[in-house]
Amino acid sequence: MKIGIIGATGKVGNKVLQEATQRGHEITAIVRNAAKLDHQDVKVIEKDIFHLTVDDIKDLDVVVNAFGAPLGEEDAHVEAGHALINLLKDVDTRAIIVGGAGSLFVDDAQTTRLIDTPEFPDMFKPTAAGQGRNLQELKDTEGITWTFVSPSAEFDPEGQRTGTYTSGKDQLLVNSQGNSYISYADYAIAIVDEAENADHVNERFTVVGEQE
Repeated sequence: MKIGIIGATGKVGNKVLQEATQRGHEITAIVRNAAKLDHQDVKVIEKDIFHLTVDDIKDLDVVVNAFGAPLGEEDAHVEAGHALINLLKDVDTRAIIVGGAGSLFVDDAQTTRLIDTPEFPDMFKPTAAGQGRNLQELKDTEGITWTFVSPSAEFDPEGQRTGTYTSGKDQLLVNSQGNSYISYADYAIAIVDEAENADHVNERFTVVGEQE
């Protein structure tokens, strides 16, 4: 498959790049600074998400949006997501969005979101709110094909690649230890699995993994 990765030099984007490359996919890294890219055997588009054009993504099967905004900059996620949505309207490329956990529900009645709980850190609320607005805009936009992937509450950049995960829809998941946890490496597996299998078209799903 031809897979583009926006933000391929970021922590999540790089894990997705590694996973997709190992599986033999043809990767296009879409990065602001190509000098930061470790992988020399991939195609590179040196642009930020706001300057991408239809021509940049029209030949891709899937584009993964791993755009990372500075902590607390809610509007950056919204604007980046909006820019991608506008591009998707004119192509057949499917988008997979690296989302957040804040908009997941923590109760069976699905009335309380993680972001609304007392334990949710204030410093993450603007970013989480922005990601939630991005998800809503995706749902409200016709004529595009997308998947929004929420991690667990604890999203561990240094965690092990166990090779397995459990998926759900809109509710926060916990593992066998009762923790809502996923490593970046296992999350990247879920992203590439979704690229290959398209099991969650035009919807959000979430993943949880075991902590080793």
